[in-house]
Amino acid sequence: MRRAEVAVVGAGAAGLVAARELLCEGHAVAVFKKSGRAGGTWAYDPRADADPLSRDPGAPGAVHGSLYASLRTNLPRELMGFSGFPLAGRVFAGDPRAFPGHREVLAFAEESGVAARVRLRAEVLRVRPLGDGQGERWAVAWRGEDGDVAEEAFVAVAVCSGHCTVPLVPKIRGIDKWRGKQMHKQMHSHNYRVPEPFRDQVPVYKCALHSLPLGRSDLDDSGLLTPGASKSSRLITSQD
Repeated sequence: MRRAEVAVVGAGAAGLVAARELLCEGHAVAVFKKSGRAGGTWAYDPRADADPLSRDPGAPGAVHGSLYASLRTNLPRELMGFSGFPLAGRVFAGDPRAFPGHREVLAFAEESGVAARVRLRAEVLRVRPLGDGQGERWAVAWRGEDGDVAEEAFVAVAVCSGHCTVPLVPKIRGIDKWRGKQMHKQMHSHNYRVPEPFRDQVPVYKCALHSLPLGRSDLDDSGLLTPGASKSSRLITSQD
């Protein structure tokens, strides 16, 4: 197998494992990460979007992450590792539980041997095939932290930018007439971080799934918020 220069767009779990496998095969790899930290979804950010529904994920200052502070995996660590780099049997951030918290998963990902290949604050602007005479090559244009735009050629490009940052917001008839607290009239779980702001309130949950009556985030959020609520929480499920 000939050695190839490969670009990986994104440094979340998918980007890191793709880069690791490419490196194991002897390829030269450059990983582009728009933000200042690798880890993608697993990099906790205590901030939340100004818009509680996050209707414009491309807005300036939009928050990428959807993690809440107490999140744990819903898969055991035996199933969370990479080929040749297991999460089971080792502890990376002081959390040996079978279903570890997000800090443990992030520490594991950061030690996967790819960190040196990640270009932080490097936003990929476009990817295009090069013209005749260039062979099977791709041009990747990216912008660095200083604002300068550069373009590099690669034999292949792996796009691992994820799809979990744009909330799906259900349409609820009459929600504009609801006399609930304005801050919490509607809030997507993308912007949930800690339960304290919901103390002594009655949360209502809206689940919209095609195959299951209840989603993982709905179960988690309802269990986290209920102890601080003033009354029993209401749960609404829907197939919409």
